[in-house]
Amino acid sequence: MRNTITILFFIVATGLSAQGISKNALGLRFGDNNGLGGEISYQRGLSENNRLEFDLGWRNSDNVDAFKLVGLYQWVMPLDGNFNWYIGAGGGVGSFDAGENDGSFFVLAGDIGIEYNFEIPLLISLDMRPELGFNDNYSDDLDFDIALGIRYQF
Repeated sequence: MRNTITILFFIVATGLSAQGISKNALGLRFGDNNGLGGEISYQRGLSENNRLEFDLGWRNSDNVDAFKLVGLYQWVMPLDGNFNWYIGAGGGVGSFDAGENDGSFFVLAGDIGIEYNFEIPLLISLDMRPELGFNDNYSDDLDFDIALGIRYQF
């Protein structure tokens, strides 16, 4: 574990150079999201290679009404041309109503992905967000959310 953290830190530290990221990006993130479906996604650039991402997902169905808000801190590193890759960590909170079972939950989340920054103000990404949920009735295990993101940059 210690070696993995050391290697990850080295990769992040050596990859912080060159291309900057947009100050703001707003769009949609399409994935499973533990049954919540798509999310509204907002990214806020903090520096040339760091940003915050906030995702709001919800679900209205016959069985469950739920929402989840996740916040992530991300490190963005250039790959080639307009391609970047990123990693991040964060957490989130949510609420659900499933008839007799309702309540709230929280998750610890990671994030790893790749993105392409078009010459127009459009950003497309593919990422995986593992989430460890904490609630016995709704989200109490490890979920791997793979999603496609499309965001307008401004």
